[in-house]
Amino acid sequence: MAASGTILFFFTYFLLVFLTSPHVITSSQPHNLSLRRQAKILVSLKQDFVASIPSTLSSWNMSNYMYLCSWNGITCDDTKSVTSIDISNLNISGSLSPNIHELTTLQILNISNNLFSGNLSWEIPRLKALQVLDAYNNNFSGPLPLVVTQLLQLKHLDFGGNYFSGQIPLGYGNFNQLEFLSLAGNDLRGPIPRELGNLTNLRWLQLGYFNQFDGGIPQELGKLVNLVHLDLSSCNLDGPIPAELGNLNMLDTLFLQKNQLTGMIPPELGNLTSLKSLDLSINELTGAIPIEFSGLQELTLLNLFINNVRGEIPQCIAELPELEVLNLWRNNFTGFIPSKLGMNGKLVEIDLSSNRLTGLIPKSLCLGRNLRILILLNNFLFGPLPDDFGQCHSLSRVRMGQNYLSGSIPTGFLYLPELSLVELQNNYISGQLSNKKSSVSSKLEGLNLSNNRLSGALPSAIGKFSGLKNLLLSGNRFSGDIPSDISRLKSISKLDLSRNNFSGRIPPEIGNCLSLTYLDLSQNQLSGPIPVQIAQIHILTYINISWNHFNDSLPEEIGSMKSLTSADFSHNNLTGSIPETGQYLFFNSTSFIGNPYLCGSYLTPCNITSNAPSQLGDGSDKKAKVPTKYKFIFAFGLLVCSLIFVVLAIIKTRKGSKNSNSWKLTAFQKLEFGSEDILQCLKDNNIIGRGGAGTVYRGNMPNGDHVAVKKLGISKGTHDNGLSAEVKTLGKIRHRYIVRLLAFCSNKEINLLVYEYMPNGSLGEVLHGKNGGLLQWDTRLKIAIEAAKGLSYLHHDCSPMIIHRDVKSNNILLNSELEAHVADFGLAKYLQNNGTSECMSAIAGSYGYIAPEYAYTLKIDEKSDVYSYGVVLLELITGRRPVGNFGEEGVDIVQWAKRETNWSKEGVVKILDERLKNVATAEAMQVFFVAMLCVEEYSVERPTMREVVQMLSQAKQPNTFQIQ
Repeated sequence: MAASGTILFFFTYFLLVFLTSPHVITSSQPHNLSLRRQAKILVSLKQDFVASIPSTLSSWNMSNYMYLCSWNGITCDDTKSVTSIDISNLNISGSLSPNIHELTTLQILNISNNLFSGNLSWEIPRLKALQVLDAYNNNFSGPLPLVVTQLLQLKHLDFGGNYFSGQIPLGYGNFNQLEFLSLAGNDLRGPIPRELGNLTNLRWLQLGYFNQFDGGIPQELGKLVNLVHLDLSSCNLDGPIPAELGNLNMLDTLFLQKNQLTGMIPPELGNLTSLKSLDLSINELTGAIPIEFSGLQELTLLNLFINNVRGEIPQCIAELPELEVLNLWRNNFTGFIPSKLGMNGKLVEIDLSSNRLTGLIPKSLCLGRNLRILILLNNFLFGPLPDDFGQCHSLSRVRMGQNYLSGSIPTGFLYLPELSLVELQNNYISGQLSNKKSSVSSKLEGLNLSNNRLSGALPSAIGKFSGLKNLLLSGNRFSGDIPSDISRLKSISKLDLSRNNFSGRIPPEIGNCLSLTYLDLSQNQLSGPIPVQIAQIHILTYINISWNHFNDSLPEEIGSMKSLTSADFSHNNLTGSIPETGQYLFFNSTSFIGNPYLCGSYLTPCNITSNAPSQLGDGSDKKAKVPTKYKFIFAFGLLVCSLIFVVLAIIKTRKGSKNSNSWKLTAFQKLEFGSEDILQCLKDNNIIGRGGAGTVYRGNMPNGDHVAVKKLGISKGTHDNGLSAEVKTLGKIRHRYIVRLLAFCSNKEINLLVYEYMPNGSLGEVLHGKNGGLLQWDTRLKIAIEAAKGLSYLHHDCSPMIIHRDVKSNNILLNSELEAHVADFGLAKYLQNNGTSECMSAIAGSYGYIAPEYAYTLKIDEKSDVYSYGVVLLELITGRRPVGNFGEEGVDIVQWAKRETNWSKEGVVKILDERLKNVATAEAMQVFFVAMLCVEEYSVERPTMREVVQMLSQAKQPNTFQIQ
């Protein structure tokens, strides 16, 4: 025992000495080395970012590696090993360091919403602990990486919103633990693999949006019994909806919209008792709504619009207890609207327009006072509006035009507090408009009651709708004076009171409606003089006061309205001569006919009295009698001024030459030329275009590259003004269908933008030039889709969003293969702030392309771009320019196309470019349909550019009948 005790003593003693020795490596030192190694990996990751490093990553440096677990976006476990990297939403570009695979404890990697490019070539399989890989919304390309299938712990995989191409690997069906899979928004092709049906743990599957899969929906997806969310929308799927999808009992969301699905809606979908959202819209489905849908007791949203579904709307749909949104428009529904619709008290949105419904409007639609959107237009509904509508305070948008409705407008209806749009045009509504004496808290922006049987006076309370932009009352029986309160409509843009029985004078206060662009008072009983106050409306473009009883002379002040392009004063009692100044010189001759006491160059010559000097005789004689000595003095003075001008120009040129070398070049990719080479392009014989934004030169670089150089002038005292920062943002953009900005070169007087050169010029030049007929239909459709994809990228994939502001055919450039590239985007903000606001093109678009809302808001958004793009589609269809030669003054291509086709896509054959040969009817109708959606008057009705791409991509129809 003593010996063993002695041994134990010495062992303990030497152990203590060993552990307390300064030469011994303690347990904390290996841990410190581990922190340093992880920090080096993260710093190397940061060094591969080529964009400006976000300030949020400033903590990523070796000086504070001891605090690695506190770095932004970094999470560690209890052993201080990195388990999560989250650098999402930082607008980072570049690539990921291959060293990242050394972080073997990593469980979460989130790089979403950045600008990373290339392919995922790093050794993913070494991250064996990885459970979440989120690369959503980047610029990755190439095939989908197959190596990710070796991550056996992976539960969340998101490769959506990139540029991956090719097919989905069959191996993606081997993710045993996967719960979330999104491949949406890429450029994938081929069939959807049946093997995905093996992912039985999957709860979320999203494959659509920009992908173009062959074939239909695999019935094997019916085995994904744990699936909660299934989104296969917008990916070119055809064939029937598999009945096996009815096995997905846990499904709460099923999105199959915007495909080419055919056949009847499977009644088995009625088994999805957990379903809350069902969207089958924009397909080619037929048959009736299955009565088995009565089992969808949790359903809140049902979208079936733009299909060929027929029959009556089943009563069981109206009885769904949770239903909030019902969109069945543009189908073939017949019969009555279910009488119990709205009885659940939860309806928020109903759109049953463009069907063949008849009968009365149910009184229960707004029973729960939640209804916001009610659209029933273009049906065969009759009878009165339910009185209950006057108390439906939640209503925001009501569109019930093109029906057979009668009776009067319910009391209080027009004064509902949330109402923004009311359309009741083309019905048989009668009675008078009530006059609300109390104050109105209204959001009403659009009111269309035209072509009804309304009568009585226009109430003075109309002036209380301070936000009203469109007031359309034509084709009724209104009488009495136009109330002076109309001057309180400060936002009014379009006012149409034509074809009524209004009498008295135009209230001079109308000159206070400074946002007015369209005024039609024709075919009434109005009299008196035309108020000169109209000239105060500086943005008025159209005025029609024909077929009234106006007298007195035409106000000369109207001639000073530079915006006024169309006017009609015909068939009145106007007297005197037509002013021969200003805009009067540009009005159509028919604008003045029917005024027997009016004379002038358009009509009979005015009588010349003896007291009035002859403009052709006396005037010219007096000019001839100018003394010679005054002519000599004038000529001598002109010569002196010219010499002074020449001397000043030489001085300025010399000063400019002194500063010519102070050029700063910012390159956005590797260049093989410098600022001296760019300056050599600025010669008159190199000019290939001029516009409000500057002059464009073609340049040949020493290495053989061709570039386009845009020269932007700088207003005095406003050098740069933020252009450098904005151009740097634009320089980061990389997209196949957007013109690449190669470099930015500037000095104190000039800014130069260097772009890749497009040898075939602009779409406008090719389309409207002498050889426009050579641009055949297939090429035009291809160009339309490519340009749409470019705009969609600017709107949906750039952060922040980029609004083009000047979409037109001249800003869509074509390369040697006639591939479309969007150009001249994003610079309008700079140009406006830089003193060139007189150039409409630089601010808000070009004439003929400008969205109607710009006139009254002076603001634009992405939907303004959509409108302009719709005009480009009409150019491609018709071969016509946006304005001019439409048979009537002031009519543009949008108005003309609507008039010629009567808003029907079948009418596209009436407006097709005659130079086109072998045009597929179905394709032309689909493109015209998309164009009409894009140029909807109200911006909210227009699709997004992402939706436009999908609809146009579906336009290509093989083996369809062709227009010869």
